[in-house]
Amino acid sequence: MIGRVWDDGAVAEGDEPAVPDRPDQVDVDSWPTGRLLSVAARVVEKRFEDFLASRGLTHAGMITLHHLADGPRSQRELAVLCRVTDQTMSRTIEHLDRGGHVVRSQDQQDRRRTSVKITPAGRRALAAARREERESDTLLGAVDDYEHFRQQLIALIAAATSTRD
Repeated sequence: MIGRVWDDGAVAEGDEPAVPDRPDQVDVDSWPTGRLLSVAARVVEKRFEDFLASRGLTHAGMITLHHLADGPRSQRELAVLCRVTDQTMSRTIEHLDRGGHVVRSQDQQDRRRTSVKITPAGRRALAAARREERESDTLLGAVDDYEHFRQQLIALIAAATSTRD
């Protein structure tokens, strides 16, 4: 159970934070912006995770494929770009490899390194995920101007994470 939402948007004690199934179930117009962002993030993330899972992907795998779109990278470089440990990246690459989304090989210039390359199946999965994000009415396709919305989110994150002197 996700949790019971009361008319004021509060969550019943002991329940997990609520995510309404339908906007008309709760008076979201009265919610503060922070709560709207939080609920929207959870709803979109869950639906996107379901979409990815139906294609044998995870969110971590999607991010990894994104970083491989421009060409092969070392496993270490991917870990840094994805901001995860080498062990976590190793598991992600193993999952992507089993699903046919990437291939691994020994780096020709340094045999101690593993090079990872996206496959045609991986490119198709990445393209489908990007389309789903932009065009699906259940994800961000419901936003009138996707690029403007994206830029606003980037600005919000940058402002919220900048160090204040």
